[in-house]
Amino acid sequence: MANVAVYNMEGKEVGTIELNDAVFGVEINEHLVHMAVVQHLANKRQGTQKAKTRSEVSGGGRKPWRQKGTGHARQGSTRAPQWTGGGVVFAPVPRDYSFKLNKKEKRAALKSALTDKVQNSNLVVVDELKFDEIKTKNFVKVMNNLNIQKGLVVTENNDANVIMSARNIKGVDTAQVNTINVYDIMKAKKVVLTKAAVAKIEEVYA
Repeated sequence: MANVAVYNMEGKEVGTIELNDAVFGVEINEHLVHMAVVQHLANKRQGTQKAKTRSEVSGGGRKPWRQKGTGHARQGSTRAPQWTGGGVVFAPVPRDYSFKLNKKEKRAALKSALTDKVQNSNLVVVDELKFDEIKTKNFVKVMNNLNIQKGLVVTENNDANVIMSARNIKGVDTAQVNTINVYDIMKAKKVVLTKAAVAKIEEVYA
């Protein structure tokens, strides 16, 4: 089991914590991590792009000139793709880009992402994150104490003071244990977990 230092909000080391190898020490499956990231981005796509084909563009109901004898190339409609104002040849249509990963693949990908952060010393554990009020300045101070400029902060539950204090800080995202995903973990330079969040992750994913 990996031993990781535990820090307080002042940035001082106050102990260590043993991380469960079943979650934070698995064999990294790069393919599943890649698939989880692709799935996350694909599922976020709106897929609402649309352009008109020649059958949908208004006008062009009559033949612009007779078939033969004009010196022009033969034309059947002024709404064919080669005309200005004509339809698009293979026009995009609304579609659903989302696809599914099964539950085992999702869990394996998440464990691989967390293991990668541990192996590269990009996972920081704090004993707790508690704020008496919503204050961005206080959150910035804590991040500076931990020597972290950008990262993902994961809490055990929906702590409004923590989330609201962090939301205006560029490069800092927050998540709860039940909302973390592979994309956010891999995108973050550092992942900050509270001890309570570590315990809950191990309980859910071990």
